[in-house]
Amino acid sequence: MYLETINVVKQYANHLALDKVSIQAPRATVFGLLGPNGAGKTTLIRIITRITAPDSGEVMIGGRPSKAEDVYKIGYLPEERGLYKKMKVGEQAMYLAQLRGASKKDAHRELMTWFKRFDIMDWYNRKVEELSKGMQQKVQFISTVIHNPDLLIFDEPFSGFDPVNMDIVKKEMLRLKDEGKTIILSTHNMESVEELCDNIALIHNAQVVLQGKVFDIRKEYRPNIFRFRLTGNEFNLEHPSFTLLSKEPYHEFIDLRIQKEGDFSSNELVRLILDRYEVVSYDEELPTMNDVFIRTVTQ
Repeated sequence: MYLETINVVKQYANHLALDKVSIQAPRATVFGLLGPNGAGKTTLIRIITRITAPDSGEVMIGGRPSKAEDVYKIGYLPEERGLYKKMKVGEQAMYLAQLRGASKKDAHRELMTWFKRFDIMDWYNRKVEELSKGMQQKVQFISTVIHNPDLLIFDEPFSGFDPVNMDIVKKEMLRLKDEGKTIILSTHNMESVEELCDNIALIHNAQVVLQGKVFDIRKEYRPNIFRFRLTGNEFNLEHPSFTLLSKEPYHEFIDLRIQKEGDFSSNELVRLILDRYEVVSYDEELPTMNDVFIRTVTQ
């Protein structure tokens, strides 16, 4: 594991923000840190970035305990944005890069690369206050990654972006992952979780209540519902292996939703239909991460 927290506890007066929270984020992956508002996600991020210290527990980076120098290897985009409105865009990005340990030469080289990549060279000498919210978001994204950190933490990074620019940022995040960066993504956008995340941890009421690979979690929560499209418009089969949920005509076909019952296997159910009807297509419904999220935090 590249990033690991072990039994992290944080208490504020009468509020227990984190209760023995342990997460494991492998190297070169996008790790989703999920949970409802007030669950403890931001507190955990602040501990990982050494903004605050845990009451107990430990943060491990690269297989060893986190130390003060690690902050220079971390890029953090907080949910509460903040740029100096009167500073010029390029000047500010250079300042922030050097603040995070990059030399002036390296900062300028990286800045030019990122400004070209985002097609914003014309903004270099414009003041931040002249930019739209989405443009400012691009500048903050660049300021987060410009010092080439090994660990990137993005807290609601898509806020303020239109769909086109959101797609650009998502592609850049995946490219950074492919370069070997470890990315922590905290977001309420469950579609983005499915698109980007390899693993997730769901925090609820200060504790980790769900953790693992996204696909494995969706399979674990599957409702055993299958969709079939059959040739023709007749389906009158009854069998203890399934319950027919819906039957809808579709041109010269019929669409079925069937829920598997009892101890019958998925293969047995599919074979039962294939043996009796001409099947055009079939698949199993898997829950979305939004379904999993809601089910987990409301049960």
